[in-house]
Amino acid sequence: QVQLVESGGGLVQPGGSLRLSCAASGIIFSIYDMGWYRQAPGKERELVASIIVGGSTHYLDSVKGRFTISRDNTKNTVYLQMNSLKPEDTAVYYCNRQGVIRFPWGQGTLVTVSS
Repeated sequence: QVQLVESGGGLVQPGGSLRLSCAASGIIFSIYDMGWYRQAPGKERELVASIIVGGSTHYLDSVKGRFTISRDNTKNTVYLQMNSLKPEDTAVYYCNRQGVIRFPWGQGTLVTVSS
């Protein structure tokens, strides 16, 4: 069965950095386009960054230049490097397939940006 396990979240001050990881199991990871999503309190889940099989990446406008998505197919893992964090980045972050059809959601990892 498919399992996605996110980690790396935490409390960080504005301007700080975090690196999130998402380990996938139960799938042939390398054939899927993957994305990082986030859901802030009272808001809908949104796609923050995506990386396709060929390696091309796309970002939400509000995180361009600050976040970097990458993947290691040998480790079945997708990463999100987040720099220059802002309070509005506070949310639970999830990884999943990029597209309409998704895997079961993992538990996510909470990122809190606050002084």
